[in-house]
Amino acid sequence: MAVIDLSMPELNGLEATRRIRQSLPDTEVLIFTMHESEELIREVLGAGARGYLLKSDAVRQLIPAVESLSQKKPYFAGRVSEVLLDGFLKGGQVTLEGPAAERLTSREREVVQLLAEGNSNKQIARLLDLSVKTVETHRTAAMRKLELNSLPDLVRYAVRMQIIQA
Repeated sequence: MAVIDLSMPELNGLEATRRIRQSLPDTEVLIFTMHESEELIREVLGAGARGYLLKSDAVRQLIPAVESLSQKKPYFAGRVSEVLLDGFLKGGQVTLEGPAAERLTSREREVVQLLAEGNSNKQIARLLDLSVKTVETHRTAAMRKLELNSLPDLVRYAVRMQIIQA
């Protein structure tokens, strides 16, 4: 079992969840975070998390969440349950809606996070072992999908969507 916060530097919890589930598919992932953004909840579930717990609920729900996942049962409380129910009522699936409906790839999201954290294209290329041109391509694709025109817009998006903390 892995207990992961969404707000980790360099490798965010969403990408960590994807990598864990890809490398170790039997590993149960519990997201333990202060973020309750509907889009993040949907993305984390899509990445393979089987539990989602807000830090504000930790005192009374952390042990039940860990016990549930250790028995291979999902654990969702409060707001997450509402998102799941809404998705079901809208046609049986959990989907993104709105202008950012075209999802970012995991690499695009990683580049967005690193840019919003203040890294340059060159620094990101070094961190991710990519060429600067490839980083620029991911940045451009993310900004196009999100309909953003500048780096400050991208940073505001990252803060609003809780990819980074302000």
